[in-house]
Amino acid sequence: MREYKICTQCVMDTSDSAIVFDDRGICDHCNTFHAKVKPNWHTGALGEYEFRKLVKKIKAAGKDHDFDCIIGMSGGIDSSYLTYIATEFGLRPLVFHVDAGWNSQEAVNNIERIVDKLGLDLYTEVIDWAEMRDLQLSFFKSGVPHIDAPQDHAFFATMYKFAEKHKIKYILTGANLSTECIRNPIEWMYYQSDSIQLKDIHSKFGSRPLEKFPTTSILRHKIWLPYVKGIKVVRPLNYVDYDKAAAVKLLAEKFGWQAYPQKHFESRFTRFYEGYWLPKKFGFDTRKVQFSSLILTGQMTREEALEKLNAPALDESTIRQEFEYVANKLCITTEELQSYMDAPNRSYKDYRSQETFYSLGARFMKALGLELGGKR
Repeated sequence: MREYKICTQCVMDTSDSAIVFDDRGICDHCNTFHAKVKPNWHTGALGEYEFRKLVKKIKAAGKDHDFDCIIGMSGGIDSSYLTYIATEFGLRPLVFHVDAGWNSQEAVNNIERIVDKLGLDLYTEVIDWAEMRDLQLSFFKSGVPHIDAPQDHAFFATMYKFAEKHKIKYILTGANLSTECIRNPIEWMYYQSDSIQLKDIHSKFGSRPLEKFPTTSILRHKIWLPYVKGIKVVRPLNYVDYDKAAAVKLLAEKFGWQAYPQKHFESRFTRFYEGYWLPKKFGFDTRKVQFSSLILTGQMTREEALEKLNAPALDESTIRQEFEYVANKLCITTEELQSYMDAPNRSYKDYRSQETFYSLGARFMKALGLELGGKR
């Protein structure tokens, strides 16, 4: 077993099996950020200038529609702040929400408050629960770490489908470098858009056909939609000075927005998955990725991150409650859910996938300067 080691600059460590350290003890995540991401990432006046040019294109593309773009909104900090920023720059977004059955009440409240106060339209797509439940159980049974993939896959597939159907040329996403310049290693969270893997896992462990569940693929959203249909996915938060703490304060004051204890906790399932299942079963703590991103962008000190990591993301009482909630929601006993926790761990490599396409595509996009950072 590899000797434990932690980066001297961020808090990424050897729980990422592919991590590499230089002779100063600094990891490859940090070195990649300083060498390739930071020099090519522009906010401030230059970023605003570039974003305003993009805004003109978005407005021109949507001039004959009731809205000029779509914003996928979960109720989390990134998508909530993005919605505010988009309206500040004069855009007319349709707020698009996908209900996969796991919304927290805080998320519902946050979405409603922002949409109402900004006078925006909200479209909600509800995923068929019987099929979602069967697919999520399939992922539990498969033993892979990325059991949140069905929920994420449904989000992207549904939004792409809507944009294509209604001829909307721009999708705005809250993905950003400010809080996500380090991304989860592939072994922790495999590509959620890989329909080949999703279908393979379901074919082995599912109990009913997926007739209504929306699917997408890497070829569809990386080639067909942008280059054939002209639908572009853009990340406006990369153009502005996005400080997470300041954004939370602004949203709370303007909209009564409620903060979450951790990134992605607007979903009850993701809270259970990232706060308990992933670190307990696999030893993967996503807070290391999140905190490391904030360290590199000057929003958190390494000492603050290490102190927070000394305590688990969820306390024992909350874990018990969430464990029972997830089991009941999936219509299984807590004993059955525990059996999946105790079963042997598997990897995305144990099932069919399109990993080769993703790897080639990532190298190609980075070589052209179209993608900064990313999984490796």
